[in-house]
Amino acid sequence: MSRVCELTGKKAMVGNNVSHALNRTKRKFDANLIKKRFYIPEEDKWITLKVATSALKNINKKGISAVIKEAREKGFLKK
Repeated sequence: MSRVCELTGKKAMVGNNVSHALNRTKRKFDANLIKKRFYIPEEDKWITLKVATSALKNINKKGISAVIKEAREKGFLKK
């Protein structure tokens, strides 16, 4: 499975390592992802999602139901 946040769509970015001599080599910046279980009281079930840690802040602020609804509207999360 690819390293993409299921709620926000965040994924890896590409950049450069820059040495002291300003030599540049390609590198990859991975998204900060964790696998977490969430309980959805409306559906009375648990789901497991791979989410970015920044998405956890949104879940704590808005609630899991609101964040999942937004992700489905944007097309990141399938039903």
